[in-house]
This record gives sequence, C-alpha cells and structure tokens, in this order.
Amino acid sequence: MNKNYSFDLSIISSELRLLLEIMKMENEDSLSTLKKELINEIDWDLFLLLVNHHRVYPLIYLKLKNIDNKMIPSRVLRILHEKYKENTLKMLLLSGEMGNISKIFTENNIRLLFLKGPVIAEDIYGDISLRTSKDLDILIPTNDISKADKLMLYHGYKREQSIVSFNNWRWMTHHVTYYHPQKKVQIEIHWRLHPAPEKEPSFDDLWKRKRVSALTTYRVHFLGKEDLLTYLVSHGARHGWFRLRWLVDIDKIIRKRINDKENISILLKEYVHYNYIGQAIVLANKLFNTPIPEEIKYISKVKLISKKAQLSYFYLVKMGNLEINQYNDSYSLIKLNLQKSFVNRYLFAMKSNIQRVFFVIKLFYPNNEDSEILKLPKSFYFLYFPLRPFLWAWRKTRKQSL
Repeated sequence: MNKNYSFDLSIISSELRLLLEIMKMENEDSLSTLKKELINEIDWDLFLLLVNHHRVYPLIYLKLKNIDNKMIPSRVLRILHEKYKENTLKMLLLSGEMGNISKIFTENNIRLLFLKGPVIAEDIYGDISLRTSKDLDILIPTNDISKADKLMLYHGYKREQSIVSFNNWRWMTHHVTYYHPQKKVQIEIHWRLHPAPEKEPSFDDLWKRKRVSALTTYRVHFLGKEDLLTYLVSHGARHGWFRLRWLVDIDKIIRKRINDKENISILLKEYVHYNYIGQAIVLANKLFNTPIPEEIKYISKVKLISKKAQLSYFYLVKMGNLEINQYNDSYSLIKLNLQKSFVNRYLFAMKSNIQRVFFVIKLFYPNNEDSEILKLPKSFYFLYFPLRPFLWAWRKTRKQSL
C-alpha cells in the first residue's frame, strides 16, 4: 500500500467511526469486540442520521440486532428494524415494476438494461432486502428515447422535467426521470451510462455482454460483470463517494471476485481511468478492510490515485456532516452554504480536465429550469443564453427565501 497517502481520522465523528466499525465486522461473534468506550460516546440520533444518509441501514440493522441490547438502545434497534422492513417492501415493489417495465419495453421492441435497483441488490448481496434503492435506472439506445417517452406517459408515468425545450438537450444530460403517482415508483431512463464526455462502451457492446436475471417472472436484462463493476466505480467516483453504500457495493464485488478467483482487470484500461478503480480500492481498503486483488495492487500506489482517495475521504465525511446539520434548527444557513461551497471544490477537483471544461460550459448553457421560470416562444430561445445569469440568480434568490 502506498505510504504517501493518509486519512485524517480526527475529522471522523464517534458516530461515523462506530458505523464503520460495525460495517467491517464479518460475523456475529466479532460484534462483541466493539469497544464499550466508543459506544458510550455515541449520540444515537446523530448515528441514525448518518446511517440513513449513507443508505446502509439494512446491513447495520442485521448486525446490530445480534448485539447485547444493553449496549444498543432498544429505540435505535426499533427504528432500524422499521427502516429495514420499509426497504424490503420498497424493493419488492420495485421488483414487480421492474418486470412490468421490461415486458412493456420488450413487447415494443425496445432493448433495455437495468443499471441499478433490486436486480443489482440480488446480484451483489444475494438478497434484495440488503441494499437500498429509491428508483429504477434503465439504459436504452438513444434512438428509442422518444418511443420510450410515449410508452411511459401512456402507462401512467409523469415526466419530471421537459425534454423538448432545447433542441440539443441530450448532450446536456444523460437521463430523464419519470414518476408514477399511483404506484409511487420513480424511474430514470438513461441513454448514456455517464454524463458526456466520459468514455463508455456502446449500447450494442453492453447488450452483447448482458446477463439475464431470474428475480422476476418476466426476464430482466442487466449489465455483465465487468460492465457493472466499471459502471459502479465510475458512478461512485463522479459523486465523490459521499454515500458509503456505493463503496459497500465495491467491497462486496471485490470479495466475491477474489473468492471465485476471477480477474477484475478486464476492460478497466479501455473504459475506466485507473485513478477511478484505484481510488475505490484505496477507500474500501481503508474504511472496510477490503482486500486488494493481486492483479491491481499497483494501481493503489499511484500518487494521483492517493490524492484523489484523500479528497473523496474528506468529501465523504463532510457531506455526512452537512446531512446531519440540515436537521439542526440552530445551525446557521449561511455557515451551511459556506461549507457546501467548500466541499464542492473538492468534488470539482475530482473531475478530469475535459470534464471540468464541460462542467463550465454547462453552467452558461440554458436548461429546463430556465424555461420554467421564463416561458419564451421557440423562435426566441436564443435569448436564454444572455438571460442565463439573471435567471440563475433569480432561482437562487427564490430558494433562499423559501
């Protein structure tokens, strides 16, 4: 392991430290090794907020329920149990809709790949109740976007944003969101795995390597092993790994691959920067004691990877703190916004040079929110460009006043 990188443990709260200690435990017997001194320092309300922020309450509950109740307040276990049951019901609901959407699209000659949701939970954890998911993410060919949009609207889904305001909206984003008010299900339809300009395989290549899930009565297609790993790594890195759930996914995948003696380096050179996979490995190893596969040990020793792992570690901790502080009525809104601005600098630093260029361009490019504030005829769309700074300022002012 690279000796040049370090993690400042002083910025970790007792609540986050306990959460990490619980996540690292591999069996019920080891739970008794928790330091009573650490548990005695815990603010359990803050602990619950962190568990919720990182979306790991199913795993935390299953481990904590086997601990002596004298160590863990019964109220905490009860709340976690309720969250666990709610998530199980949610995942069952999503599983049913996953089969339904797959059937509708397939019968209308639209190929689709599920990127996340219950099918991923079952593949990685072996149990859909062990991973959380707020929606279903599916990938379709770009040419089928309009057709898929009509199908979603016909079957009762409401589009949560306009996709027709600007002619070249597709390069500005990579998905559109739908919500079914009766079913209470949200679905994101993607035409790219990641925002442009990140390099990624074509849909046809992904389709050739697809897998079929037996989770539902109707066949469901999802990403192949290598494609799923590279997708999750890129997704987590793009978001600064600010939710531990994403790193837990990587931890579970790597441990399984090592046990099955499978090589995980295939496709990494072609579709994922080494700093992405290295960053994930360093973080997972540090936080969860994830073993580093022999064939990619050298990646974790690269200086740039070490630096980005430190940035992500800082971002992960600070974002968790911000999540908690939003529930504190005495917390200053100004201070909160300053801290958000501070940690967002780190997220910007995580981007490659070309990603930074696109990020800046998008700041000055009109979007659907601008068209919602000021309705203009299509022939006057060009006015959104010079008006963009004023519309942005108006939108921010309105949010502050709410």
